[in-house]
Amino acid sequence: MSGAFTILGGGVCGLAMAAELSSRAAQVTVIDPKGAPGDHACSWWAGGMLAPDCEGVSAEPEIVRQGRKAAKWWEHQGGAVHHEGTLVVALHRDQSDLATFARRAPTATPLSRTQIADHEPHLADRYSKALFLADEGHLDPRATLTTLHARLRDRGVRFDADIEGQVIDCRGLAARDTLTDLRGVKGEMLVVRCPDVTLSRPVRLLHPRFPLYIVPRGDGVFMLGATQIEAGERGRATLRSVMELMNAAYALHPAFGEAELLEIGVDARPAFPDNQPRIRRIGDTIYVNGLFRHGFLLAPALAQMTADLVLDGEIPEVWYEDHRQR
Repeated sequence: MSGAFTILGGGVCGLAMAAELSSRAAQVTVIDPKGAPGDHACSWWAGGMLAPDCEGVSAEPEIVRQGRKAAKWWEHQGGAVHHEGTLVVALHRDQSDLATFARRAPTATPLSRTQIADHEPHLADRYSKALFLADEGHLDPRATLTTLHARLRDRGVRFDADIEGQVIDCRGLAARDTLTDLRGVKGEMLVVRCPDVTLSRPVRLLHPRFPLYIVPRGDGVFMLGATQIEAGERGRATLRSVMELMNAAYALHPAFGEAELLEIGVDARPAFPDNQPRIRRIGDTIYVNGLFRHGFLLAPALAQMTADLVLDGEIPEVWYEDHRQR
């Protein structure tokens, strides 16, 4: 059964929702006062890693299971997903953390120095051990959001119309006016250019304070992220955080000491107390929120669950709450 739907919010969650509903012949309007994707959206500053097994080291099993659907979904929507896997390394002082990570990520394959050289030659002289998760991938968030926005317009999704039909609220932190248990988790990131280092895939450096990852964007450009601070602040990167990101990158490879700093980004991820998302029906509105740091990983699954709910009456197997009778 098709129908009319208005989606509030044009970030990764809102656009994924629009893509899923419109692909099932629904009439869709997206309303976002900021307009097209840009640096106003939390998802603009994301790493774009589709790494469910890495996330499973600290996340619930449902996040791993649902996240494994993401790469195929994004490719179906025209996203360029790179299937190069994820490399996990640790400095000598943190080798015990690498062993702990291996126990919690059963799909990880141990690599020797020679095998590291086969995957990332620029890291082989610095690390004698690593872990490789072959089934993971990554995408460029900005290119993906921009492409999806254009495809939705071509598909007939409206971005300049009034509210019509069922309202699905995907506003992220802006929905705190209703979702009082939603909180912000601040993340800071850097974009640098370092032509002296070549990486083919995301590399995670196990870090005692926050999980550092470096994601290649091509042409010697890398995204470095990300801090994780309990704060809803969205506009100010701190000197300490930026220095820690830079120091961690330098520790990964000294050549990053000569990198050109292109951008410093900061935003706050929307999260519920348990860091798991929710599809929550309150009155006549459905709220889809709480993606935490799993935006591109979980937005497809949430969009599919919500479409099944509103089009076919199928209650989602996880993360669904109905507050209409409370």
